[in-house]
Amino acid sequence: MEPVLTSIDAARTRVLAACAPLPAQPVPVGIALDRVLAVDVQAVADVPGFVNSAMDGFAVQAGASTRTLPIVGEARAGAPAGAAVGAGEAVRISTGAPLPDGADAVIPLEQAHEADGHVTFAAGVVPGQHVRQAGEDLHAGATVLRAGTRLGPAELGAAVAAGAGELVCARRPRVAVLCTGDELRPPGAALAPGEIHNSNAATLAALATRAGAEVVAAQAVADDPAATARAFAAALETADVVLASGGVSVGPHDHVKGALDALGVEQRFWRVDLQPGKPTWFGTRAGQLVFGLPGNPVSSFVTFVLFARPALLALQGAQPLPTRVDAVLSVDVPRRNREQALRVRLEQRDGVLHATPNGAQGSHLGSSLVGADALAFVPPGDGTLAAGATVSVEPI
Repeated sequence: MEPVLTSIDAARTRVLAACAPLPAQPVPVGIALDRVLAVDVQAVADVPGFVNSAMDGFAVQAGASTRTLPIVGEARAGAPAGAAVGAGEAVRISTGAPLPDGADAVIPLEQAHEADGHVTFAAGVVPGQHVRQAGEDLHAGATVLRAGTRLGPAELGAAVAAGAGELVCARRPRVAVLCTGDELRPPGAALAPGEIHNSNAATLAALATRAGAEVVAAQAVADDPAATARAFAAALETADVVLASGGVSVGPHDHVKGALDALGVEQRFWRVDLQPGKPTWFGTRAGQLVFGLPGNPVSSFVTFVLFARPALLALQGAQPLPTRVDAVLSVDVPRRNREQALRVRLEQRDGVLHATPNGAQGSHLGSSLVGADALAFVPPGDGTLAAGATVSVEPI
């Protein structure tokens, strides 16, 4: 009798329970893209730090009538005017330049006429016109970014504007990728009969990098007990997380579980109620995480997204699980005896999110991943889940 399979939710719970945040370290802003903040960022001072012009034009004192004023100076970004503006004077000003003392408004160039050292404007000016106030964006001490934030371009810009030169971020998880199989050959290599290119190594390394990890190894391992043991022992010397593909089922050439057991890696679960991805294995050793993912390309990809990626995010202190939303199936889908994770394209039609399978769904068909937006979860059962049924979807 086959053992009871672990549900997707239960497997994720066990993975996340084993994830302790990695130590934090200071990182210069210039190389912090895609890192995860470990400490809040607060504004060192007001942003902007001074009252400044929102337009190229002339700084003046507000008034209700048409006026012709002498131009008595200039204020440029980084070069403030040297004198105050009197009631009957104007100062030429550039966008972002500090507003001179005495001025409280700006006339845009487009609304002014300049001649013979004077400027004429044909309408009244109200206080604050085209003026940016100090602290309008951020006040000193305000929290700009929260711990757990993934640092994208906008976040880095906000951190620099707030006065940060370096950011305290979680250390990137070190990941080793080991793909088992005598048939595996490097990308682009000539293939003999029965051989295939090692696409899983490239895919898993790229997925791990996108999740913020530092990939320290990505290699093929022969279907040999001694070679398997050596490869995993070496990986566990340096990696926080080991990703294995293949070798975790019950065939005579599946040596991964035995090697890991001998190395003191404790099994946390094996076999998940999931199609594709049933043979998935997970274990731990003194804070290290080991994922035994199936060898089929789609199964490997899907199980990384569902189990390994949340772990890598949790190790960095980021939100590990994406938000699921509901979508409507566009076509009939045969049901199976396990929960299915379909690769789907998403499309909004008349305000309703529709999910369409992205081609044939075999676990060996890596093309079903190209262009897919999400995984759609079809509960186990008999018969067919009809078009129009609502399913839960999770972005890839």
